[in-house]
Amino acid sequence: MAVLQMQRINICALKKDRKQILEILQRRGVVEPCDLKTDDALFEQVDTSQQQAQFEKNASAARQALEILDTYAPVKTSMLSSLEGRKAISEEAYRSYEAHCDESLEMVNRLSALSKQIAEQNAEIIRLLTQLDALTPWLPLEVPMQFKGTAHTAAFIGSFSEEVSLEDIYQKLAQDCPDAIVNVDMVSQSRDITCVFVLTLSQTADQVEGALRAMGFTLPAISCKGTAAEQKVLLEQALRDAYRSIEDAKEQIVALAEKRDTIQLTVDYYTMRAEKYRALGHLLQSRRTFFLSGYIPAPYAGALQKELEGRFDVAVSLEEPGEDEDVPVLLKNNNFVAPVESVIESYSLPARGESDPSSLVSIFYYFLFGLMLSDFGYGLILFLATFIILKKFKNMEPGLRRSMQLFCYCGISTMFWGVLFSSYFGDVVDVVSRTFFGIQLTIPPLWFAPLNDPMKLLVFSMAVGVVHLFVGLGAKLYACLKNKQYYDAFASAILWYMLVGGLIIYGLSTDLLVGIMQISFRVPASIGQVAAWIAAVGAVGVVITGGDSKNIAARLAQGLYSLYNVTGYLSDILSYSRLLALGLATGVVGSVVNQMGAMVGGGAVGAIVFILVFLIGHSLNFGIELLGAYVHCNRLQYVEFFGKFYDGGGRKFNPFAVHTKYYKFKEDN
Repeated sequence: MAVLQMQRINICALKKDRKQILEILQRRGVVEPCDLKTDDALFEQVDTSQQQAQFEKNASAARQALEILDTYAPVKTSMLSSLEGRKAISEEAYRSYEAHCDESLEMVNRLSALSKQIAEQNAEIIRLLTQLDALTPWLPLEVPMQFKGTAHTAAFIGSFSEEVSLEDIYQKLAQDCPDAIVNVDMVSQSRDITCVFVLTLSQTADQVEGALRAMGFTLPAISCKGTAAEQKVLLEQALRDAYRSIEDAKEQIVALAEKRDTIQLTVDYYTMRAEKYRALGHLLQSRRTFFLSGYIPAPYAGALQKELEGRFDVAVSLEEPGEDEDVPVLLKNNNFVAPVESVIESYSLPARGESDPSSLVSIFYYFLFGLMLSDFGYGLILFLATFIILKKFKNMEPGLRRSMQLFCYCGISTMFWGVLFSSYFGDVVDVVSRTFFGIQLTIPPLWFAPLNDPMKLLVFSMAVGVVHLFVGLGAKLYACLKNKQYYDAFASAILWYMLVGGLIIYGLSTDLLVGIMQISFRVPASIGQVAAWIAAVGAVGVVITGGDSKNIAARLAQGLYSLYNVTGYLSDILSYSRLLALGLATGVVGSVVNQMGAMVGGGAVGAIVFILVFLIGHSLNFGIELLGAYVHCNRLQYVEFFGKFYDGGGRKFNPFAVHTKYYKFKEDN
């Protein structure tokens, strides 16, 4: 278990070397800069927010350009492509790109412009199609849509928003304009619209128009100088031009697809520059010098100091952080323990001065996960899948690699428990041998079969829970002794060992508990009596030490309340019955799937049905039980185990580093 010790690093150098020093710090990724405040007029902090915003905007534009390429020129990727990790790039290649970054940004802007062109043309197509749709009823009209009449006549071109007969129009006009001479031509008609062309003498134009308005007459939604047929030709040509413009833009986008790698590098380049200018905001700068301070893990401090002092005129000092500083936390463990660091981080990192629980968690995590899943077939699938992925994808990102390692070890544990319990895809060996070969073949368990003796597994689960909780108490005892908190060690750990341990041993000496648990051994009564006295002493000690009030009565009440927490231990121990529940669920559901597959019987048809039911049923069971084991294993760590000794509250180490998405530098950090 290791929480790397942090040191405060102070760097003072010439301003002319600022860029190179920051690049080295970013590439090494071992320093977390912190803000500095000073009243010295010679030093000041530079506001870099504007530059950061510009670089972040450029990175965002490049990401949008990649999305455009993915839309119009997608790359075929496999399901496992996310495991391949970032591509490596040399410093020389990076410097070569840096000299042409403006050209890459122009290409990004070009892609954005082409995408905008496509969007605008699509909107134009919708507009043109709408106009064509509105123009369709007017296609039979042979005069221009804007025709208003001649020197002695007035024309009205419009429509009614319903189906109106020619006879109704004439009758209405005759009633409202008895002296008017009117000619009405029906242009087109449907249930929703009636298009008409009305012609009358100029002197009666106002009367006719008023009558038409009273009937609901409206002008056309579309207006054009020529006829509707002529306008249709123009709209169709504009529509073809819009489609052609879209195709041209798509072709240009596809042609730029070969520059996808360059655009990906553009994203990373401007992301790094934004990070660099964020770090610049932490610097104190004078006219010719700058000063940076931050946190660095102690194992890396010496090498970085030597590198900087060997290349620049720089003063580097290392010191221990102050007691009131918010020092970040970085865990460092071996390959067996490191995979569970993500489990710790999901809960909370250790607070300053607190030990890393990863080693203890790793042992119990793999143990409990395998016990919950407990099937050799499922464990073999989990192990082989993660093992092959780990071997094939060497360039996988560290976080994802640790997750694969976590499930790889869990797969080994699951196979171990599957052999102990004789669970091989449930009872598939028994069912297949009996159904298809007419013999009863059974692989005997190395220990016992939980389906035949569930009480034994329940007792074992609770025993595991007792060990798990007592190890947590032991971690509490160790932490108190390490910090020379001897009173807390006695009150918070030793007394509870006496109380809970004494009660357990005393219970195992009674006929009632032994009978309920159906165990084959019993603690001698004499030892049970001694354990009872030890538990009583522990209970008295808990009552005495459980309060901190100066008032004796209040302190006694607090102590009695602390003693009541013994029921919490009982609840915690019972929580480990989930080991029984999940372990049995895996075997029971697997056996049911096998029985369902064998219902058709033997023969070719039976074999086909069995294979289908086997694959579907066990895939579902494997997925559900895998999720259940992961969730409940985490819960046992977070609630029962951590509740005995672990507080957490640490802040994750967040160094100034190369936080890129597509590329990483070849050199080792």
